[in-house]
Amino acid sequence: MKSLFTIAFFVVLASCGSDATRENSNPLEELSGDSVFVSPQQQKASGIQLGKIEMRSLSGGIPVTGMLDVPPQNLVNITAPLGGFLRSTSLLQGMRITKGQVLAVIENPEYIQLQQDFLDTRSQVTYLEQEYQRQEKLSVENVNSQKTLQRSLADLESMKARRSGLAAKLRMLGLDPDQLKPEEIRSTIELRSTINGFVTRVNSAVGAFIDPTEVMFTIVDTDHLHAELTCFERDIPRIHIGQKVRFQLAHEATERTASIFLVGREITRDRTVRVHAHLDKEDRDLMPGMFLKAIIQTGSANVPSLPEEAVLNFEDKEVIFVQAGESVYRMVEVTTGMRENGFVEVIVPSDIKPEQDGIVIRNAYKLLSKLKSSEGEE
Repeated sequence: MKSLFTIAFFVVLASCGSDATRENSNPLEELSGDSVFVSPQQQKASGIQLGKIEMRSLSGGIPVTGMLDVPPQNLVNITAPLGGFLRSTSLLQGMRITKGQVLAVIENPEYIQLQQDFLDTRSQVTYLEQEYQRQEKLSVENVNSQKTLQRSLADLESMKARRSGLAAKLRMLGLDPDQLKPEEIRSTIELRSTINGFVTRVNSAVGAFIDPTEVMFTIVDTDHLHAELTCFERDIPRIHIGQKVRFQLAHEATERTASIFLVGREITRDRTVRVHAHLDKEDRDLMPGMFLKAIIQTGSANVPSLPEEAVLNFEDKEVIFVQAGESVYRMVEVTTGMRENGFVEVIVPSDIKPEQDGIVIRNAYKLLSKLKSSEGEE
């Protein structure tokens, strides 16, 4: 009898020792899936604190990224009409260009033929006009037939159309057809800038043949730069024309401001929308293509919020931990919004009540860390 009592005592003692070892060996025991087990003693040792979602007045600020850009009319690609050989140019990247300045000289034998054709056509029009007037007088006197008069008119109209077409081609080359004279036919044309700006690209070398579709130079007018912002679809309802934007370029700490003037109407494949903002102060030292980080100011609102440290990022998702039972905490995905003074707006699933007490508001990262380690072991 005494032996049986002794054995039972050691079994109970071993069991208690095992429980004590189990409690002390693993401060946070994980459950499967998205849940973590924490005993009251472990919660106290880990500094985990519970709270609830509270309504706070937060100033709206939507963080976005983007780049500086210019309107289409402020960016010009220079090409050679009808093509030709580049005979001379002095352009270098970064040079300041004024409207009307000569950019390059292009040579092409076709320019000569085009001018000859125009001069010949212009002379033919003069002759046919006189011939029509003569046939019109003869028709009045019944000397010729009506058919002859109509043919004369058709020839005149056809030649006038040809003259107009050739004149349009000459204007494309920068030549004035009204000032063209037989003794002034030339084999070269001058390409001139249509805007003020800076040269950003030089793609051609002297002596090379330039195709009509080849871009020789690119000129950008930086006087009207704007910020092109990339905004997520979920934030668009809070963005309106006239809102202020605070932004910083990637290479400097200076904060600049802009005002939204256009909100895009197309959602890209990555669920973003382009938003455009005018710079409040022009700066010619800025260049298109510079990357920036910005905050779109959306005003203040009374919104459900949590401390920022309660909201964690896990696999590109915003998550919190909610008490799901005695000593059990479940990871829940949420949507975040405005941030200010250490608090962040949160939108939780419908099964979580805003007034519910039991949301981890401090040291939530310890639960997430244990959950990650358990997944790695699996």
